[in-house]
Amino acid sequence: MRTAFSVETVRAAERELMAKLPEGALMQRAAAGLAAVCAGLLPRTYGARVVLLVGTGDNGGDALWAGARLARRGARVTAVPMDPRRMHPAGLAALLAAGGRVEQTVPDRADLVLDGLLGIGGRGGLRPGAAALVKRIPEGARVVAVDLPSGVDADTGEVAGPAVTAEVTVTFGAYKPGLLIDPGASRAGVVHLVDIGLQPSGPAAEALQHADVARLLPAPTAASDKYRRGVVGIVAGSRQYPGAAVLCVAGALRGGAGAVRYAGPAADAVLARFPETLIGRGRVQAWVVGPGLGEGRAGEVADLLEQDVPVLVDADGLRGLDGALLKARTAPTLLTPHAGEAAALLGVPRDEVEAGRLAAARELAGRYGATVLLKGSTTLVTSGAAVRVNPTGTPWLATAGSGDVLSGLAGSLLAGGLSGTDAGSVGAYLHGLAGRRAADGAPVLAQEIAEALPAAWRDAHRP
Repeated sequence: MRTAFSVETVRAAERELMAKLPEGALMQRAAAGLAAVCAGLLPRTYGARVVLLVGTGDNGGDALWAGARLARRGARVTAVPMDPRRMHPAGLAALLAAGGRVEQTVPDRADLVLDGLLGIGGRGGLRPGAAALVKRIPEGARVVAVDLPSGVDADTGEVAGPAVTAEVTVTFGAYKPGLLIDPGASRAGVVHLVDIGLQPSGPAAEALQHADVARLLPAPTAASDKYRRGVVGIVAGSRQYPGAAVLCVAGALRGGAGAVRYAGPAADAVLARFPETLIGRGRVQAWVVGPGLGEGRAGEVADLLEQDVPVLVDADGLRGLDGALLKARTAPTLLTPHAGEAAALLGVPRDEVEAGRLAAARELAGRYGATVLLKGSTTLVTSGAAVRVNPTGTPWLATAGSGDVLSGLAGSLLAGGLSGTDAGSVGAYLHGLAGRRAADGAPVLAQEIAEALPAAWRDAHRP
Protein backbone atom coordinates (compact mmCIF):
# COMPACT_ATOMS: atom_id res chain seq x y z
CA MET A 1 0.00 0.00 0.00
CA ARG A 2 1.27 3.46 -0.86
CA THR A 3 0.98 5.76 2.14
CA ALA A 4 1.12 9.54 2.38
CA PHE A 5 1.79 11.60 5.49
CA SER A 6 0.81 15.05 6.69
CA VAL A 7 3.28 17.91 6.85
CA GLU A 8 3.21 17.80 10.64
CA THR A 9 4.04 14.09 10.69
CA VAL A 10 6.84 14.47 8.15
CA ARG A 11 8.34 17.40 10.04
CA ALA A 12 8.31 15.40 13.28
CA ALA A 13 10.03 12.46 11.56
CA GLU A 14 12.64 14.84 10.10
CA ARG A 15 13.40 16.35 13.50
CA GLU A 16 13.80 12.92 15.04
CA LEU A 17 16.19 11.80 12.33
CA MET A 18 18.21 15.04 12.23
CA ALA A 19 18.88 14.71 15.96
CA LYS A 20 20.80 11.50 15.16
CA LEU A 21 22.72 12.75 12.10
CA PRO A 22 25.51 15.29 11.48
CA GLU A 23 24.27 18.75 10.59
CA GLY A 24 23.18 18.99 6.97
CA ALA A 25 23.28 15.23 6.34
CA LEU A 26 19.54 14.97 5.67
CA MET A 27 19.66 17.75 3.08
CA GLN A 28 22.62 16.05 1.40
CA ARG A 29 20.64 12.82 1.10
CA ALA A 30 17.73 14.68 -0.46
CA ALA A 31 19.98 16.62 -2.84
CA ALA A 32 21.79 13.47 -3.97
CA GLY A 33 18.51 11.78 -4.88
CA LEU A 34 17.22 14.92 -6.56
CA ALA A 35 20.37 15.36 -8.65
CA ALA A 36 20.28 11.71 -9.71
CA VAL A 37 16.71 12.00 -11.02
CA CYS A 38 17.56 15.24 -12.85
CA ALA A 39 20.62 13.70 -14.47
CA GLY A 40 18.48 10.81 -15.66
CA LEU A 41 16.08 13.21 -17.39
CA LEU A 42 18.83 14.92 -19.39
CA PRO A 43 20.26 13.40 -22.58
CA ARG A 44 23.65 14.29 -21.13
CA THR A 45 24.59 16.24 -18.03
CA TYR A 46 27.74 17.86 -19.39
CA GLY A 47 26.81 21.19 -20.98
CA ALA A 48 23.12 20.96 -20.05
CA ARG A 49 21.47 24.24 -19.15
CA VAL A 50 19.91 23.90 -15.69
CA VAL A 51 17.98 26.69 -13.97
CA LEU A 52 17.21 26.63 -10.25
CA LEU A 53 14.24 28.64 -8.96
CA VAL A 54 15.35 29.15 -5.39
CA GLY A 55 13.13 29.94 -2.43
CA THR A 56 14.15 31.13 1.00
CA GLY A 57 13.79 27.88 2.95
CA ASP A 58 15.20 24.37 2.99
CA ASN A 59 13.43 23.63 -0.30
CA GLY A 60 15.68 26.20 -1.93
CA GLY A 61 18.65 24.65 -0.14
CA ASP A 62 17.82 21.25 -1.60
CA ALA A 63 17.76 22.81 -5.08
CA LEU A 64 21.10 24.59 -4.54
CA TRP A 65 22.87 21.47 -3.29
CA ALA A 66 21.44 19.41 -6.16
CA GLY A 67 22.52 22.15 -8.57
CA ALA A 68 26.05 21.97 -7.14
CA ARG A 69 26.17 18.24 -7.84
CA LEU A 70 25.01 18.77 -11.40
CA ALA A 71 27.51 21.59 -11.90
CA ARG A 72 30.33 19.29 -10.78
CA ARG A 73 29.25 16.94 -13.55
CA GLY A 74 29.59 19.69 -16.15
CA ALA A 75 26.10 21.20 -16.24
CA ARG A 76 25.75 24.95 -16.70
CA VAL A 77 23.73 25.80 -13.60
CA THR A 78 22.07 29.16 -12.96
CA ALA A 79 20.25 29.93 -9.71
CA VAL A 80 17.49 32.54 -9.75
CA PRO A 81 16.50 33.48 -6.19
CA MET A 82 13.10 34.60 -5.01
CA ASP A 83 14.94 36.81 -2.49
CA PRO A 84 18.72 37.18 -3.08
CA ARG A 85 19.25 38.16 0.58
CA ARG A 86 17.71 34.93 1.93
CA MET A 87 19.28 32.05 0.04
CA HIS A 88 20.43 28.96 1.93
CA PRO A 89 24.06 29.97 2.71
CA ALA A 90 25.72 26.55 2.64
CA GLY A 91 23.85 25.53 -0.50
CA LEU A 92 24.75 28.78 -2.24
CA ALA A 93 28.42 28.42 -1.32
CA ALA A 94 28.44 24.86 -2.68
CA LEU A 95 26.86 25.93 -5.96
CA LEU A 96 29.32 28.78 -6.49
CA ALA A 97 32.27 26.56 -5.60
CA ALA A 98 31.12 24.03 -8.21
CA GLY A 99 31.00 26.68 -10.94
CA GLY A 100 27.34 27.64 -10.78
CA ARG A 101 26.19 31.22 -10.92
CA VAL A 102 23.40 33.44 -9.63
CA GLU A 103 21.22 35.64 -11.86
CA GLN A 104 18.27 37.88 -11.07
CA THR A 105 16.19 36.90 -14.10
CA VAL A 106 15.26 33.55 -15.57
CA PRO A 107 17.30 32.77 -18.69
CA ASP A 108 15.47 32.54 -22.02
CA ARG A 109 16.65 29.00 -22.62
CA ALA A 110 16.95 25.97 -20.36
CA ASP A 111 16.98 22.21 -20.69
CA LEU A 112 15.75 21.63 -17.14
CA VAL A 113 14.23 23.85 -14.46
CA LEU A 114 14.25 22.90 -10.79
CA ASP A 115 11.33 24.34 -8.82
CA GLY A 116 12.72 24.96 -5.33
CA LEU A 117 10.53 27.96 -4.49
CA LEU A 118 8.22 26.58 -1.79
CA GLY A 119 8.39 23.45 0.31
CA ILE A 120 5.73 21.34 1.95
CA GLY A 121 4.97 24.13 4.42
CA GLY A 122 3.79 26.51 1.70
CA ARG A 123 0.15 27.62 1.87
CA GLY A 124 -2.17 29.74 -0.23
CA GLY A 125 -0.52 29.63 -3.66
CA LEU A 126 2.50 31.50 -4.96
CA ARG A 127 3.22 35.07 -3.94
CA PRO A 128 3.61 37.60 -6.80
CA GLY A 129 7.43 37.44 -6.85
CA ALA A 130 7.50 33.66 -7.08
CA ALA A 131 4.66 33.61 -9.60
CA ALA A 132 6.61 36.02 -11.81
CA LEU A 133 9.57 33.64 -11.86
CA VAL A 134 7.34 30.71 -12.76
CA LYS A 135 5.86 32.62 -15.69
CA ARG A 136 9.37 33.02 -17.09
CA ILE A 137 10.10 29.28 -17.24
CA PRO A 138 11.41 28.76 -20.79
CA GLU A 139 9.16 26.90 -23.18
CA GLY A 140 10.35 23.34 -23.76
CA ALA A 141 12.28 23.04 -20.50
CA ARG A 142 11.66 19.96 -18.39
CA VAL A 143 10.30 21.08 -15.02
CA VAL A 144 11.19 19.13 -11.87
CA ALA A 145 9.53 20.04 -8.58
CA VAL A 146 11.52 19.74 -5.37
CA ASP A 147 9.41 17.71 -2.88
CA LEU A 148 6.15 19.30 -4.10
CA PRO A 149 5.13 21.67 -6.92
CA SER A 150 5.21 25.17 -5.48
CA GLY A 151 1.69 26.49 -4.91
CA VAL A 152 0.19 23.06 -4.11
CA ASP A 153 -1.00 22.42 -0.55
CA ALA A 154 0.89 19.35 0.67
CA ASP A 155 -1.88 18.15 2.99
CA THR A 156 -4.89 18.55 0.70
CA GLY A 157 -3.79 18.95 -2.92
CA GLU A 158 -5.59 22.30 -3.07
CA VAL A 159 -4.25 25.01 -5.40
CA ALA A 160 -5.29 28.45 -4.19
CA GLY A 161 -3.66 30.54 -6.91
CA PRO A 162 -0.73 30.37 -9.34
CA ALA A 163 1.23 27.14 -9.04
CA VAL A 164 3.96 25.19 -10.79
CA THR A 165 3.04 22.40 -13.16
CA ALA A 166 5.87 19.86 -13.09
CA GLU A 167 6.72 17.03 -15.41
CA VAL A 168 8.40 15.22 -12.52
CA THR A 169 8.25 15.70 -8.76
CA VAL A 170 11.02 14.34 -6.55
CA THR A 171 9.65 13.98 -3.03
CA PHE A 172 11.69 13.12 0.04
CA GLY A 173 11.12 10.53 2.73
CA ALA A 174 7.38 10.03 2.25
CA TYR A 175 4.55 10.81 -0.11
CA LYS A 176 2.39 13.77 0.79
CA PRO A 177 -1.41 13.71 0.31
CA GLY A 178 -1.26 16.68 -2.05
CA LEU A 179 0.77 14.57 -4.49
CA LEU A 180 -2.06 12.03 -4.73
CA ILE A 181 -5.17 14.25 -4.67
CA ASP A 182 -6.30 16.58 -7.46
CA PRO A 183 -5.91 19.33 -8.38
CA GLY A 184 -2.41 19.06 -6.88
CA ALA A 185 -1.80 15.57 -8.26
CA SER A 186 -2.31 16.83 -11.80
CA ARG A 187 0.44 19.41 -11.18
CA ALA A 188 2.94 16.85 -9.88
CA GLY A 189 3.54 14.75 -12.99
CA VAL A 190 5.50 11.56 -12.36
CA VAL A 191 6.41 11.31 -8.68
CA HIS A 192 9.77 9.85 -7.56
CA LEU A 193 10.16 9.01 -3.89
CA VAL A 194 13.72 9.40 -2.52
CA ASP A 195 14.36 7.42 0.66
CA ILE A 196 16.20 9.64 3.14
CA GLY A 197 15.64 7.42 6.17
CA LEU A 198 12.42 8.87 7.58
CA GLN A 199 10.13 6.59 9.57
CA PRO A 200 6.83 8.47 9.89
CA SER A 201 3.79 6.82 11.44
CA GLY A 202 0.07 7.41 11.12
CA PRO A 203 -0.58 8.00 7.40
CA ALA A 204 -3.08 10.69 6.44
CA ALA A 205 -3.85 9.06 3.09
CA GLU A 206 -3.27 5.73 1.43
CA ALA A 207 -3.63 4.22 -2.01
CA LEU A 208 -4.30 0.55 -2.57
CA GLN A 209 -2.08 -1.54 -4.82
CA HIS A 210 -2.65 -4.89 -6.52
CA ALA A 211 -1.62 -6.96 -3.49
CA ASP A 212 -3.97 -5.05 -1.19
CA VAL A 213 -6.91 -5.49 -3.55
CA ALA A 214 -6.19 -9.19 -4.04
CA ARG A 215 -6.17 -9.66 -0.27
CA LEU A 216 -9.50 -7.88 0.18
CA LEU A 217 -11.43 -9.43 -2.71
CA PRO A 218 -13.96 -12.05 -1.56
CA ALA A 219 -13.32 -15.59 -2.81
CA PRO A 220 -15.63 -18.60 -2.58
CA THR A 221 -14.62 -21.73 -0.69
CA ALA A 222 -15.60 -25.35 -1.26
CA ALA A 223 -18.48 -24.85 1.19
CA SER A 224 -19.83 -21.72 -0.53
CA ASP A 225 -23.20 -21.47 -2.20
CA LYS A 226 -24.76 -18.45 -3.87
CA TYR A 227 -26.40 -17.29 -0.65
CA ARG A 228 -23.29 -17.64 1.50
CA ARG A 229 -21.42 -15.55 -1.05
CA GLY A 230 -23.93 -12.78 -0.53
CA VAL A 231 -26.96 -11.42 -2.36
CA VAL A 232 -27.02 -7.79 -3.44
CA GLY A 233 -30.31 -6.03 -4.10
CA ILE A 234 -30.60 -3.35 -6.76
CA VAL A 235 -33.21 -0.60 -6.73
CA ALA A 236 -32.33 1.40 -9.81
CA GLY A 237 -33.70 2.51 -13.15
CA SER A 238 -37.08 3.81 -14.22
CA ARG A 239 -39.22 3.80 -17.33
CA GLN A 240 -37.24 6.81 -18.48
CA TYR A 241 -33.83 5.37 -17.57
CA PRO A 242 -33.96 1.55 -17.84
CA GLY A 243 -30.32 1.47 -18.95
CA ALA A 244 -29.16 2.58 -15.51
CA ALA A 245 -30.68 -0.55 -14.02
CA VAL A 246 -29.05 -2.76 -16.64
CA LEU A 247 -25.62 -1.22 -16.10
CA CYS A 248 -25.89 -1.32 -12.30
CA VAL A 249 -26.81 -5.01 -12.45
CA ALA A 250 -23.93 -5.58 -14.89
CA GLY A 251 -21.46 -4.23 -12.33
CA ALA A 252 -23.07 -6.15 -9.47
CA LEU A 253 -22.97 -9.49 -11.30
CA ARG A 254 -19.22 -9.10 -11.69
CA GLY A 255 -18.58 -7.95 -8.11
CA GLY A 256 -18.27 -11.28 -6.33
CA ALA A 257 -21.72 -11.67 -4.79
CA GLY A 258 -23.45 -15.00 -5.30
CA ALA A 259 -26.65 -13.49 -6.66
CA VAL A 260 -28.14 -10.19 -7.74
CA ARG A 261 -31.76 -9.36 -6.93
CA TYR A 262 -33.42 -6.58 -8.90
CA ALA A 263 -36.44 -4.69 -7.54
CA GLY A 264 -37.58 -1.92 -9.85
CA PRO A 265 -39.59 -0.97 -12.94
CA ALA A 266 -36.97 -2.02 -15.51
CA ALA A 267 -37.16 -5.78 -14.86
CA ASP A 268 -37.86 -6.66 -18.51
CA ALA A 269 -34.77 -4.79 -19.70
CA VAL A 270 -32.63 -6.35 -16.97
CA LEU A 271 -33.82 -9.91 -17.68
CA ALA A 272 -33.36 -9.48 -21.42
CA ARG A 273 -29.69 -8.71 -20.82
CA PHE A 274 -29.02 -10.78 -17.69
CA PRO A 275 -31.36 -13.76 -17.26
CA GLU A 276 -29.45 -14.86 -14.14
CA THR A 277 -30.88 -11.91 -12.19
CA LEU A 278 -33.44 -12.59 -9.46
CA ILE A 279 -36.51 -10.37 -9.72
CA GLY A 280 -38.46 -8.89 -6.81
CA ARG A 281 -37.81 -8.08 -3.19
CA GLY A 282 -36.29 -10.63 -0.85
CA ARG A 283 -33.52 -11.21 1.61
CA VAL A 284 -30.25 -9.50 0.70
CA GLN A 285 -26.94 -8.76 2.37
CA ALA A 286 -26.70 -5.26 0.87
CA TRP A 287 -28.74 -2.82 -1.20
CA VAL A 288 -27.76 -0.44 -3.99
CA VAL A 289 -30.25 2.36 -4.61
CA GLY A 290 -30.36 5.40 -6.84
CA PRO A 291 -28.95 5.05 -10.37
CA GLY A 292 -31.56 6.25 -12.86
CA LEU A 293 -34.23 6.25 -10.16
CA GLY A 294 -35.83 9.47 -11.32
CA GLU A 295 -37.84 11.83 -9.16
CA GLY A 296 -40.53 11.07 -6.62
CA ARG A 297 -39.05 7.88 -5.17
CA ALA A 298 -37.41 9.23 -2.02
CA GLY A 299 -39.67 6.98 0.03
CA GLU A 300 -38.03 3.89 -1.45
CA VAL A 301 -34.61 5.20 -0.46
CA ALA A 302 -35.78 5.86 3.09
CA ASP A 303 -37.35 2.38 3.34
CA LEU A 304 -34.06 0.73 2.40
CA LEU A 305 -32.08 2.89 4.80
CA GLU A 306 -34.28 1.66 7.63
CA GLN A 307 -33.16 -1.92 6.98
CA ASP A 308 -30.28 -3.30 9.03
CA VAL A 309 -28.04 -4.15 6.07
CA PRO A 310 -25.37 -2.13 4.25
CA VAL A 311 -26.79 0.34 1.72
CA LEU A 312 -25.01 2.10 -1.14
CA VAL A 313 -26.74 5.32 -2.25
CA ASP A 314 -25.91 6.87 -5.61
CA ALA A 315 -27.22 9.37 -8.16
CA ASP A 316 -30.95 10.13 -7.79
CA GLY A 317 -30.97 8.36 -4.43
CA LEU A 318 -28.81 11.15 -3.01
CA ARG A 319 -31.51 13.79 -3.46
CA GLY A 320 -32.96 14.97 -0.20
CA LEU A 321 -31.08 12.54 2.03
CA ASP A 322 -32.15 12.59 5.66
CA GLY A 323 -28.98 13.09 7.69
CA ALA A 324 -30.68 12.13 10.94
CA LEU A 325 -31.85 8.84 9.43
CA LEU A 326 -28.38 8.01 8.15
CA LYS A 327 -26.70 8.85 11.46
CA ALA A 328 -29.17 6.59 13.29
CA ARG A 329 -28.20 3.59 11.16
CA THR A 330 -26.00 0.86 12.65
CA ALA A 331 -25.25 -0.89 9.34
CA PRO A 332 -22.73 0.67 6.93
CA THR A 333 -23.84 3.36 4.49
CA LEU A 334 -21.78 4.17 1.40
CA LEU A 335 -22.56 7.38 -0.52
CA THR A 336 -21.07 7.68 -4.02
CA PRO A 337 -21.62 11.22 -5.34
CA HIS A 338 -19.79 12.98 -8.13
CA ALA A 339 -18.76 16.59 -7.54
CA GLY A 340 -22.09 18.06 -8.64
CA GLU A 341 -24.07 15.77 -6.35
CA ALA A 342 -21.67 16.44 -3.48
CA ALA A 343 -22.09 20.18 -4.01
CA ALA A 344 -25.88 19.80 -3.85
CA LEU A 345 -25.65 17.82 -0.61
CA LEU A 346 -23.33 20.41 0.94
CA GLY A 347 -25.13 23.43 -0.45
CA VAL A 348 -22.02 24.87 -2.11
CA PRO A 349 -20.95 25.56 -5.73
CA ARG A 350 -19.55 22.63 -7.66
CA ASP A 351 -16.22 24.36 -8.25
CA GLU A 352 -15.75 24.61 -4.49
CA VAL A 353 -15.94 20.83 -4.26
CA GLU A 354 -13.56 20.39 -7.20
CA ALA A 355 -11.03 22.78 -5.64
CA GLY A 356 -11.20 21.13 -2.20
CA ARG A 357 -12.03 17.50 -2.84
CA LEU A 358 -10.62 16.16 0.42
CA ALA A 359 -12.41 18.74 2.56
CA ALA A 360 -15.70 18.08 0.75
CA ALA A 361 -15.47 14.31 1.18
CA ARG A 362 -14.68 14.62 4.88
CA GLU A 363 -17.50 17.12 5.42
CA LEU A 364 -20.00 14.78 3.75
CA ALA A 365 -18.82 11.81 5.81
CA GLY A 366 -19.24 13.77 9.02
CA ARG A 367 -22.54 15.37 8.11
CA TYR A 368 -24.20 12.07 7.13
CA GLY A 369 -22.37 9.59 9.34
CA ALA A 370 -21.43 7.56 6.26
CA THR A 371 -18.51 6.41 4.17
CA VAL A 372 -18.19 8.66 1.13
CA LEU A 373 -16.81 7.75 -2.26
CA LEU A 374 -16.34 11.06 -4.07
CA LYS A 375 -15.96 10.32 -7.76
CA GLY A 376 -13.88 12.42 -10.12
CA SER A 377 -10.39 12.97 -11.47
CA THR A 378 -9.17 11.72 -8.10
CA THR A 379 -11.66 9.36 -6.50
CA LEU A 380 -11.54 9.58 -2.71
CA VAL A 381 -13.02 7.19 -0.14
CA THR A 382 -13.30 8.32 3.46
CA SER A 383 -15.36 7.85 6.57
CA GLY A 384 -13.69 10.70 8.43
CA ALA A 385 -10.05 11.61 8.98
CA ALA A 386 -8.21 8.91 7.01
CA VAL A 387 -8.71 8.80 3.26
CA ARG A 388 -8.05 6.32 0.48
CA VAL A 389 -7.05 7.74 -2.88
CA ASN A 390 -7.79 5.63 -5.93
CA PRO A 391 -4.70 5.32 -8.17
CA THR A 392 -6.35 3.63 -11.18
CA GLY A 393 -8.52 4.91 -13.98
CA THR A 394 -8.50 6.84 -17.22
CA PRO A 395 -10.24 10.04 -18.38
CA TRP A 396 -12.27 7.84 -20.73
CA LEU A 397 -14.22 6.66 -17.67
CA ALA A 398 -16.06 9.99 -17.81
CA THR A 399 -18.88 8.49 -19.87
CA ALA A 400 -22.61 7.97 -19.34
CA GLY A 401 -23.39 4.92 -17.22
CA SER A 402 -19.87 4.42 -15.89
CA GLY A 403 -20.94 5.38 -12.37
CA ASP A 404 -23.87 2.94 -12.52
CA VAL A 405 -21.43 0.10 -13.14
CA LEU A 406 -19.30 1.25 -10.20
CA SER A 407 -22.33 1.37 -7.89
CA GLY A 408 -23.32 -2.18 -8.72
CA LEU A 409 -19.76 -3.40 -8.32
CA ALA A 410 -19.20 -1.72 -4.94
CA GLY A 411 -22.61 -2.85 -3.72
CA SER A 412 -21.78 -6.44 -4.61
CA LEU A 413 -18.57 -6.14 -2.60
CA LEU A 414 -20.62 -4.85 0.35
CA ALA A 415 -22.84 -7.91 0.07
CA GLY A 416 -19.72 -10.06 0.01
CA GLY A 417 -18.77 -8.80 3.46
CA LEU A 418 -16.41 -5.89 2.81
CA SER A 419 -16.65 -2.75 4.93
CA GLY A 420 -17.84 0.48 3.38
CA THR A 421 -14.29 1.78 3.03
CA ASP A 422 -12.98 -1.46 1.54
CA ALA A 423 -15.96 -1.94 -0.79
CA GLY A 424 -15.67 1.62 -2.05
CA SER A 425 -11.91 1.66 -2.53
CA VAL A 426 -11.66 -1.86 -4.00
CA GLY A 427 -14.61 -1.15 -6.29
CA ALA A 428 -13.04 2.09 -7.51
CA TYR A 429 -9.71 0.32 -8.05
CA LEU A 430 -11.21 -2.50 -10.16
CA HIS A 431 -13.45 -0.05 -12.01
CA GLY A 432 -10.39 2.01 -12.90
CA LEU A 433 -8.45 -1.04 -14.08
CA ALA A 434 -11.41 -2.19 -16.17
CA GLY A 435 -11.76 1.28 -17.65
CA ARG A 436 -8.13 1.29 -18.74
CA ARG A 437 -8.47 -2.16 -20.29
CA ALA A 438 -11.72 -1.38 -22.08
CA ALA A 439 -10.67 2.02 -23.38
CA ASP A 440 -7.08 1.27 -24.38
CA GLY A 441 -6.71 4.88 -25.45
CA ALA A 442 -10.08 5.25 -27.19
CA PRO A 443 -13.68 6.11 -26.23
CA VAL A 444 -15.39 3.39 -24.23
CA LEU A 445 -18.98 2.41 -23.41
CA ALA A 446 -20.11 1.75 -19.85
CA GLN A 447 -21.14 -1.79 -20.77
CA GLU A 448 -17.59 -2.41 -22.01
CA ILE A 449 -16.26 -1.34 -18.61
CA ALA A 450 -18.51 -3.94 -16.95
CA GLU A 451 -17.37 -6.60 -19.40
CA ALA A 452 -13.72 -5.85 -18.58
CA LEU A 453 -14.20 -6.33 -14.82
CA PRO A 454 -13.32 -10.07 -14.77
CA ALA A 455 -9.99 -9.33 -16.47
CA ALA A 456 -9.36 -6.50 -13.99
CA TRP A 457 -10.15 -8.90 -11.12
CA ARG A 458 -7.56 -11.34 -12.48
CA ASP A 459 -5.04 -8.50 -13.00
CA ALA A 460 -5.24 -7.63 -9.30
CA HIS A 461 -4.19 -11.17 -8.39
CA ARG A 462 -1.10 -11.05 -10.60
CA PRO A 463 2.21 -10.02 -8.96
